Amino acid sequence: MTTHTDELIPSKVEAVLNRQFRLLVGGRLVPALSGASYEVLSPVTETVIAQVPDAGTDDVEAAVTAAEAARKAWRRTIPADRAAMVQRLADAIEAHAEELALLDAIDAGSPINNARNDVAMAVANLRMFASFALEMKGTTIPASSNIHMTLREPIGIVARIVPFNHPLMFACKVAAPLVAGNCVILKAPDVAPLSSLRLGELAADIFPEGVLSILVGNGPEVPRAIVRHPKVRRIGFIGSEATGRAIQRDAAEAGVKEVTLELGGKNAMLVFPDADLEKAAAGAVAGMNFTWSGQSCGSNSRLLLHESVADEVTAKVVRIVNALTIGNPLDETCDQGTMISRAQYQKALDFIEIAKSEGATVLTGGGRPDGFERGFYVSPTVLADVGPETRIAREEVFGPVLSIMTFRTEEEAIAIANSVEYGLTASVWTENITRAHRVIGELEAGFTWINGSSRHFPNVPYGGYKASGIGREESIEELLSYTELKTVNIML
Repeated sequence: MTTHTDELIPSKVEAVLNRQFRLLVGGRLVPALSGASYEVLSPVTETVIAQVPDAGTDDVEAAVTAAEAARKAWRRTIPADRAAMVQRLADAIEAHAEELALLDAIDAGSPINNARNDVAMAVANLRMFASFALEMKGTTIPASSNIHMTLREPIGIVARIVPFNHPLMFACKVAAPLVAGNCVILKAPDVAPLSSLRLGELAADIFPEGVLSILVGNGPEVPRAIVRHPKVRRIGFIGSEATGRAIQRDAAEAGVKEVTLELGGKNAMLVFPDADLEKAAAGAVAGMNFTWSGQSCGSNSRLLLHESVADEVTAKVVRIVNALTIGNPLDETCDQGTMISRAQYQKALDFIEIAKSEGATVLTGGGRPDGFERGFYVSPTVLADVGPETRIAREEVFGPVLSIMTFRTEEEAIAIANSVEYGLTASVWTENITRAHRVIGELEAGFTWINGSSRHFPNVPYGGYKASGIGREESIEELLSYTELKTVNIML
């Protein structure tokens, strides 16, 4: 494993940090109404890199009031015109792609090349949802000699609450509800808010006042106020299962609201003896998302190997992991950056110690890499001798920790894969097409691959089963989920 420890923040990064970060409320860039702010620490340097507004319930009320004032006019704006504004936002992001990527690298610890890819994905998704504008169609139903039809209408005011692992890309989740004709309140991640706040600067002159607001606050006050506000009728959340359940509770106590959740994962990758073992090993490492320090709900953190090929695949996996470069995310050669925060860093280290106490063997990694005096770095870690009943095999680490387990039969592999609370992703590696479809059909997961891992595709629905969430995103299903269906009966 190669490491680089250069901690200097280049002048090009200092330049994009050298601004007053503001909230976007009512079409204006403003401080928090209370005047409060909080410090943002870089997980790379552990130093303060920005002061950002610390919004509160008054700011949420101001954003909702502005959205309510804008709601009817935005609803009446024809879909093609709404889509054109979303396209303009995509153009603005594209024009400022490098500075947005730099913000995510220094603010979230994402390797710069990953951050650039996130920006490109954000642009592509904005453009995709803009292209769907005329697909919000109703139907006619030949129920009688009269005319029966359905219409799709905006819900009204909706919220998107997004996490820290892809800050800019997830902030652009505002695309679907905007195209659908809703006013949107985006709650940025408090530990990595900078690219979302910069997005607000780019969006301020594109959308009518109140159509899009971007808030951030240090702690749960802002998201709770958004979720519990009676005029916010639809919430889309990405994050942990615990927070998702809290949002469900708060929403239910405040009214009848539609809530979709993309939550955690403890995802299984099953490798059978007839698989291409070289590709399977590479797929296991790619699918673990070490490039984000494993901070991805879709990571295949459980690698299930048939006992006849376990040693061979394990050796290949360890070899690939040992070739990864961990270091300053601003380094163009960096494969893995930092954890997002000290809390997440410590959680990953604690889980490794728990796994060892439960009998796991550390094959590579297992702690802080040598040579790093600061920064929330955890070495990419591979564990063997992991029992299916252990905590490391059942609980989401959200860190760079891959657990290897073995199985003897297809039935055993399926049972292990399905034995956890989560069901976001899964993959099956085999050259036997009959087995592939049979096993995929038995796995309790919402997004699956056969002989693949990690990749997402345009307009292919993404979402999970069980505790991994409710609803589907990244597709036209996401757009339609931000509409309500109205039935019209025309009596002739």
